[in-house]
Formats: sequence, structure tokens, C-alpha cells
Amino acid sequence: MTTPIETLEFQSEARQLLQLMIHSIYSNKDTFLRELVSNASDALDKLRLESYRDKDLGADTSDLHITIEADPAERTLTVRDNGIGMTRDEVVALIGTIAKSGTADFLTKLKEAKDAAASQDLIGQFGVGFYASFMVADKVTLVTRRAGTAEGVRWESTGEGTYTIQAVEDAPQGTAVTLHLKPEDTEDHLYDYTAPAKIREIVKRYSDFITWPIRMKGEGDEVETVNSMKALWARSSSEVTEDEYHEFYKHVSHDWQDPLETIRLQAEGTFEYQALLFLPSHAPMDLFLRERKRGVQLYVKRVFIMDDCESLVPEYLRFVKGVVDAQDLSLNVSREILQQDRQIQLIRRRLVKKVLSTVKTMMTADAEKYATFWREFGRAVKEGLLDDFENREAILEISSFASTHDAEKPTSLGDYVSRMKEGQEHIYYMTGESRSAIENSPHMEAFRAKGYEVLVLTDPIDEMWVDAVPGFDGKQFQSIAKGQVDLESEEDKKATEVAREQQKKDFEGLLTWMGTALGETVKEVRLSSRLTTSPACIVGDTHDLTPTLEKMYRAMGQELPPIKRILELNPEHGLVTGLREAHAARPDDEGLAETAELLYGMALLAEGGELADPSRFIKLVAGRLEKTL
Repeated sequence: MTTPIETLEFQSEARQLLQLMIHSIYSNKDTFLRELVSNASDALDKLRLESYRDKDLGADTSDLHITIEADPAERTLTVRDNGIGMTRDEVVALIGTIAKSGTADFLTKLKEAKDAAASQDLIGQFGVGFYASFMVADKVTLVTRRAGTAEGVRWESTGEGTYTIQAVEDAPQGTAVTLHLKPEDTEDHLYDYTAPAKIREIVKRYSDFITWPIRMKGEGDEVETVNSMKALWARSSSEVTEDEYHEFYKHVSHDWQDPLETIRLQAEGTFEYQALLFLPSHAPMDLFLRERKRGVQLYVKRVFIMDDCESLVPEYLRFVKGVVDAQDLSLNVSREILQQDRQIQLIRRRLVKKVLSTVKTMMTADAEKYATFWREFGRAVKEGLLDDFENREAILEISSFASTHDAEKPTSLGDYVSRMKEGQEHIYYMTGESRSAIENSPHMEAFRAKGYEVLVLTDPIDEMWVDAVPGFDGKQFQSIAKGQVDLESEEDKKATEVAREQQKKDFEGLLTWMGTALGETVKEVRLSSRLTTSPACIVGDTHDLTPTLEKMYRAMGQELPPIKRILELNPEHGLVTGLREAHAARPDDEGLAETAELLYGMALLAEGGELADPSRFIKLVAGRLEKTL
């Protein structure tokens, strides 16, 4: 009895990706076998774990392995495992669609990539896995049966727009992927993938560390195991080459690029564990997406327990990849239990400290490598300043920030402190949407004039951590756009004390009147010590939310009371002194209230703010311009 064959369409994004793969956007086609072996290894890991958890699964786990079968006459290559297998719905979900975030963005960037290296980088960020088969095959056939079920599934496609799927009754447990290979073409890097020597070469290079036996027929039809099956984290570092570490990283991360740094950790004593961690060389596309996966692989006594063990890595280090192998945990441990497990918490603390200390060493030992790390992951690392109080100082030590000291090169806080002026008590900073907006802000004028360095903070997370972190190395953080700014020395203050007192008296009437005239929009009008060329600026009270942070909270649906800010006037500017004289002479002139309104609007625009009523502001400006003609 034959079962009906269904023809289904690929999801549009999957179809586009298949076409890109078929048209050879990646020159090193050998990696298709690494991807298939890696998938088979994952399937074996999952079956062993499932059989521990479900004693009634009814799956044969006595000889879990991967087999590679080549048929030179038929030009086929089959990668077979007796692992967990898939149901029909899983086949459709996992192969017919790309259930990952950022697919459309990935495809757009992939099409725009100008060369193979750029394409390779993007593929690495996405992780194409099974689709890599179509780099070397005209047709792919997959037969699979989920462990514990009776019926199997046969899937087949030429990688065009559709695939066929049907039920099969005699499928063995696990999954077999058969590639109907394209003709050999060495100029296009298409080799004879039925040649045993070529298969051994690829397995040795990419998959030697796989913990399951990879078998294939050798000479005389004897079945050979072609990988060493040695867990890299269990071998001494002197026995492992850098290439082996890199290939293992690609296996656990599904990245196609080498890692930036390899971190080894071994603990003995009360409880034992080994860790092999990696810092990637580039940020994944889903680094800031809410539905991303994070965490490292967890093993117990070499038995795979779970992917993406979030309990071992904090959110702000979600880019760290690798393996932790603990000796004393239960094989039946669950994600919920892990969250409360004391050993897991101790391992996590040690891993975090090791990662942070590795980055700190990188800062001094390899500045270029550190610069890459911070460019790719700095935004994520700074999230730790909000919730990892224990390691806050360590995070500050490895952080870098743009600064007015150097237009190109960021600075560490340690270097900033070493350059502080004598008597300077604060680390000055300003947050904003861009460097140009901050550098051109009126708030910068006095700091620039007096030669004070200011940190230029433009990441959204900067708006939040600067209020949560009190300081660094005994120096408090101080926003130049909040509170009172006092850059004068005690000697300068004494020398100008009489003049300042007179200035207060001279402007008292103007400040009181403007405070009333602008009372609906500002909290206070006062004289400024931070301006040298601009007539006015707007500042927040010391503990007020910044406008950007206020906007972020409102966008998240949080109700906030209106936050009024302070208008500061430059008593040396002609517009301000002219307004003072005009008000003294004509206190009832209604046009002066419009001038005050324009002054406030200009200050708001100068800091990149938004006018409450742009059309009224334009009308007032047009009217004033008309009178000058």
C-alpha cells in the first residue's frame, strides 16, 4: 500500500535562502558535511537525554552512532544517525520554514554582500545548517522516524520552490539525509564527496571531537570509526590545537567564523566541573531581540543535558558560547531546578568572573582584539551595570566610552581618571542620540572652554546605567546636562564674588518675570555658568529623568507625570542682556513674552528636543523676521 505524496511550498524566506545557497555564495563547500554531522550529533544527544527522562520511550540507545555512506556509482552521499528523529510536523517546521528572527534582514544583507567573504560572515551569523546541503547536491532526500513512534516520513526537494513529503512505514529510528551530488567541478570548489579520503579529511578537520562514533566503510568493506571522540574540554590544553578549538566553537555555536577568544576553566575540590567557553568575533543578528536563545551547553559526566542553559550565563553575557561539564549534578536536572541549584550558581559566578577577567587581560595584552570585542558586545555588557552588583566594578573596568579627549579612540574609565584636572571631583558625561548632537550641545561650551573631558554616551542603555551606578574609583558620575555646574576654583569664586552678586541683582527681575511667563513649561529660570556662546540652554534637576529616558518609558506604556526642566540664561549674551533691558523699560510689552517663548524654543531645539507646538514657533520666528526687513 502506497501513501499519498504531498507537494508543499517552502516559506518565501527559506526559498530565497535555498536559491542563494544553490548559486554558490560560499566558496568552502566542504562545510556542508560538518553541518549534517553536527545535526546528527545533536539528534543523538537529544535521544539519550529523552531516554533518561522517559523510561517508556521504547527507543534503542544501545549503539548510538553516525554513519556516512558513499555510493560513487549513484553519486550519492548519506549521513545517517539513529538519534531522536522527527515527526512530519517537525520536518515541515524545521526544514520547510526558517523559524528564526531577523530572516528578512539577513537575506537583504546577504544579497547586498559584494564578495564571498562578506557572504560567509553573514551566513555564519545566521547558521544555515541543513540548507548547506544544496551547495553540493541537486536533490536532497531525508527519511526520518521519531523515537517512540511507529510511522516515518520521507522528505525530498531539488531546492527550488517546493518539496514533497509522505509517510513511510519501514523507516528506521533516527534520520538519514541523502545528497544526490552535483558533478565534480574543482574550479568551483566542488570535489568528489564520495571519495573516502575526502570524507575522512573533512571529518578530521571539522568533526573529530564529536562525542559519538562517526563510522564509514573502509578498504575491504570494514567499518571504521573516523573520529577520535575526545571531548576537547577533558583534554589538556597542550594536546589541543587552536584549529581544533575553533572547529569545536563552530560546532556549538553554528558560527562559520573563528572565535575571538577561547577560555578554559577547571575546578576541583568540593564539586568538580570543566568549562570551555568562547567569545565570538562578531555579534549575532539576534543579540538584542527578545526571543533570542542564550546560554551554554550543559553536560553531566560527558552526557549532554541541554542546549542554551541560561542559568550558567547572565543576560548581559548572552553572546558567550561553549560547554560546561559538571560532575555532581543529576542527569534528570531540569531548567527549573537549575535556577535554584547552589552548585550551578557557584559555577555561574566563577564563569562570569573568568569572562570579565579575560576581557580585562585582553585590554592590555591585545588592544586590537579588545576593540573588536567592545565594538561587537559593549552595548550588551553594559546591561550588567544595572543588575550585576557583585561585578559592577569589574564591568566598569573593562568598559570603554567615546570621549571628547579623542574623536576616534574610546577611553577606559581608568584612563579618564588619570587625565582628570587637579581638584576635579566628578567624571563628566552627557547622554544623547549621536556624538555630533552632544558635541554641538550648548551644555558642552564651558567644559570645552575650560578643557574638561566629557564622556560621550550614545547607547540607549547609557541613559539607564548612569543613574544606577554611583561612581568609579571614588569619583562620582556627573551629567553636564543636569543640576548646577560649577567649574570655577575657589580662588576664581573669590575674585568674581562681588561681580556675581551684582549680576544676580541685575537679572532678578528678568528671571522672576520669565519664570512666570514660561511657568507652564519650565520649573525655573536661572543664570547659567555652563554657557559661553549660546544664549540659553535647558537642564534637568539632579534626579530628574532625561528627556530620552522619559520618552523610552512612555514608549513602553508607562504613565509618567509631566517633567518640567530648568531654563538657564547666559548673562553675557546680547540677546539675554537686551531682553533684560527691554523688560526693565517696557514691562507690559506683550511682544517680550513671545521673545521669552522663542528663547526657550531655541534652547529646546539646540539640545535636539521636540517643540510642543512647532507651527506656533515658526509663526513667531516669521513675524520677527518680517519686522527686520
